[in-house]
Amino acid sequence: MATRPLTTGEIIGSKLSGPRVHVADMVLTGLLLISLFSSLLVLITLLADTVHTALPVLADRGWSFVTSPLSADPSKAGVIQGIMGSLSLTGFVVIFGFPLGVTAAIYLEEYARDTRLTRFVTANVRNLAGVPSVVYGILGLAVFVTALGGLTNGRTIISGGLTLTVLVLPIMIITTSEALRAVPSTIREASYGVGATKWETIRHHVLPIALPAILTGTVLTVARAFGESAPLLLAGALVTNFFQPSADAGLGQLIADERYTALPLVVFNWARQPQAEFVQLTAAAIVVLLVLLLTVNATTIVIRDRFEARALR
Repeated sequence: MATRPLTTGEIIGSKLSGPRVHVADMVLTGLLLISLFSSLLVLITLLADTVHTALPVLADRGWSFVTSPLSADPSKAGVIQGIMGSLSLTGFVVIFGFPLGVTAAIYLEEYARDTRLTRFVTANVRNLAGVPSVVYGILGLAVFVTALGGLTNGRTIISGGLTLTVLVLPIMIITTSEALRAVPSTIREASYGVGATKWETIRHHVLPIALPAILTGTVLTVARAFGESAPLLLAGALVTNFFQPSADAGLGQLIADERYTALPLVVFNWARQPQAEFVQLTAAAIVVLLVLLLTVNATTIVIRDRFEARALR
């Protein structure tokens, strides 16, 4: 049975009366807002408490806290080894994870055919992004430390860096694939129309447009790699206050050395110490970790914005 069309008066009346108020939608929206503001309140409280606890150490020791080595004496302990270890591990992630992730995503999105194998690989990549980090630590211990110990020299920063690279690689592939998929197909069609090859189209048109979004994914991967600790515990990182590298050691020796640590592991170690002084040191190390993380992220965001501005010209 056909419905009767609305008259002009009925349409105007429905518009004037306004849409119906759905109580369930309002309740759900209110609960979501309460959850959001509650989470923000907890976060702000934790940050304020951490900064307040760290202020005595940062005020008394200042820059010397950052440049001092690890020590069992709370008055002399610093975080320089943790900072250098975290930056080195992050460098491994950027050097190896970025090209591997981008290359794999380009192949899956631009070259691979839509077959069962391709869909299987894509589904597994998405599943690997949600695997707990400690599983990647076991993988790094089995593969990079044990099986490939002749190449990585065992429990070295090379093994730790490669473990973190494998950890963030699925995230890098997913974010790059989404960035490539967001590029309009008309860009590709216009490039093919003027005689460009597939690789020329990807290199000169698709990648420059997708690069800002790819760098956004890089920010996420760097942030996760910088704050990870569980995989490094299994990949050979030291959790000790007595880590003292040689003063005249070169970069190659430091990379091949079996002793390395990271800033999250320093926080983990100090939080377990029984002395009350290490409570303030732990808070100060957390503040340094947050500052470094925000600095690295801000640098990546600035680079992303420059590429985005260049792509819009």
